[in-house]
Amino acid sequence: MNELVDKLVTLESDISKEKGSFNLFALFLREDAEDKWDLLISAPWIEKDKKAAMKYIAELIQSRLNKSELVTLSRIVFIDKNQQELVAFQRTIHTEHNKVVVKNSDFLGLKIKAAFIITSKR
Repeated sequence: MNELVDKLVTLESDISKEKGSFNLFALFLREDAEDKWDLLISAPWIEKDKKAAMKYIAELIQSRLNKSELVTLSRIVFIDKNQQELVAFQRTIHTEHNKVVVKNSDFLGLKIKAAFIITSKR
């Protein structure tokens, strides 16, 4: 898992240099998910064209992760930068291009077993 997270830290940093910074870039393991992680992302530049942003991010992920890492990802979820739960979360955890571990928490009304927060900032 650490190798996957390290790859995503590098990926997040590379994307932010090219496209602009993220408000959130994090891996979440929902309580009801069987070892399938969600990649939650929020960034101002995504709001302009979500379809193009999804294609761009998905292609980069596919090019950088091996097959066994790819199958651990369930989905990519874009979070609106002004969503109240995100703003509250960012007040609690502030980090950039890092990996902060969170366990047994709630986010957006979902129970989270574990999370790796790579970037969380306003």
